[in-house]
Amino acid sequence: MASHFTFLPNPTLTLRRSHNKISLSSIQFSNARFSVSCSSSSQAYDVVIVGAGVIGLTIARHFLVSSDLSVAIVDKAVPCSGATGAGQGHLWMVNKSIGSATWDLASRSHQLWKMLAQGLQEQGLDPMVELGWKQSGSLLIGRTDADSDMLKGRVKQLCEAGLKAEYLCSRELINEEPDLLVDNDIAAAFLPDDCQLDAYRTVAYIEKTNRNFASKGRYAEFYHDPVKCFIRSDSNGEVKAVQTSKNTLYSKKAVIVAAGCWTGCLIQELFRNWGMELHVPVRPRKGHLLVLQNFNFLQLNHGLMETDYLNHPTISGSDSSEQEKNLSVSMVASIDTAGNLLLGSSREFVGFNTDLDESVVSYIWKRVGEFFPKLKTLSLSDLSASRKVRIGLRPYMPDGKPVIGPVPALSNLYLAAGHEGSGLSMALGTAEMVVEMVLGYPGKVDSAPFAVDQVGQVCEIFIPTRRSATDERFDFVHFVDVIINEKDLESMLYGIHRRQQDLAQLLYFKRKTEDTSSAKVHAGQVQNNVYTRRDKKMYDNALRPGWKS
Repeated sequence: MASHFTFLPNPTLTLRRSHNKISLSSIQFSNARFSVSCSSSSQAYDVVIVGAGVIGLTIARHFLVSSDLSVAIVDKAVPCSGATGAGQGHLWMVNKSIGSATWDLASRSHQLWKMLAQGLQEQGLDPMVELGWKQSGSLLIGRTDADSDMLKGRVKQLCEAGLKAEYLCSRELINEEPDLLVDNDIAAAFLPDDCQLDAYRTVAYIEKTNRNFASKGRYAEFYHDPVKCFIRSDSNGEVKAVQTSKNTLYSKKAVIVAAGCWTGCLIQELFRNWGMELHVPVRPRKGHLLVLQNFNFLQLNHGLMETDYLNHPTISGSDSSEQEKNLSVSMVASIDTAGNLLLGSSREFVGFNTDLDESVVSYIWKRVGEFFPKLKTLSLSDLSASRKVRIGLRPYMPDGKPVIGPVPALSNLYLAAGHEGSGLSMALGTAEMVVEMVLGYPGKVDSAPFAVDQVGQVCEIFIPTRRSATDERFDFVHFVDVIINEKDLESMLYGIHRRQQDLAQLLYFKRKTEDTSSAKVHAGQVQNNVYTRRDKKMYDNALRPGWKS
């Protein structure tokens, strides 16, 4: 995951010097772009969360119920206007891969969802009413011999992991799903304990829980209030406030960005204001979901998903259009607690486009009809009165893992994004993980696979000092990566003459990378800020092949 994030160098920060030492704790940010005038309202909270999808809302809830911190949540729209409101609400383990980085997080999250449903029952509330909770069970359907072998192996692994799982042959499958087209080759993995939620009911319940803390001054929502920039502290460089179009929200402890597929472009734009770049490769992956309201023509006893959903094969062929070569459609079917038939699913990369594409809906209908012949007797045009289409943008990450954790060099800024189609499924586990990080508690799930950086060269920042009135030059401190800490830096620079500090840093970089060409590129940037012949000679000597200090 180290390849996810790259800081690109741009000299915009300043260092304060004291007794020939340079301290990271004394970093000052003097560029005028960091100074943002307050808007009509300035308020302070312990935690400010950017993004009011299910990830952001559940993080807020976990802070509120497990600590005494105050929380503000901000969004350019309202909850369920993005990926959260466009999904099917599955809490399934049947499609998760045992041993993968996300397995433990999904497993813990499902445990927390079930604990929440049980807690509602103990309070005399109905989880179906509050959350749209339904223990429907899930079926992963295969239609080839290879699929059958894979499903047998998956069931064995699931059972070994402590889940209740069964392998169903064609005869057993027809008893579970009479309307499913069953031939001799079809088989399924069945997890009877898998559940589903209604996203709208669940979000409404979480919002209601959060708002109970508003009267205590611990919670506030700022919807329809897009973020404009972050404000950094002059004393330590941490993010001290979130500037929106209407408010300035100061954070005493943490700022958390949970903006789904918008996280990447939002972070990139906000960091550009500081003369830095942080690349978060989360991409929008568009999906259509066909909803047939109060549909009782088809009997479904469980939620169903075909095995192709795991690999997302695209629609291909010699006469396929460019769109079709980028489009994946797999059968996923379930009935929610309101009696609506939910049919999917499609995946495609078309940027941030959320327009309805009727050809994609037709592909979904055709694909589902291959599994349920009764639907072939109906035309989509005949169902226009009861038909709705949900369209959302899943936050896709190239390695399939969400990113959860603090940003290097900005210890109070956290990311929680990139869950793609599993945001609701992993929400409570993600919320617990973020809160544990911020509060410094031991993690119940290993967060290392989701860290913003793991090892290696992640962060490269050039930090020049303000020009001295007595010396026409800049001192340069080059952070090669986040491994360099304050002690290392002070030890390296202590006692070195001021005019040699640039050279010391350049030599450190050269030794660390053993890459003269790379060092030369950085040295060229340094030389642009060096004005004395003596300094230039130092750099020329440092770049001479075979030269040693």
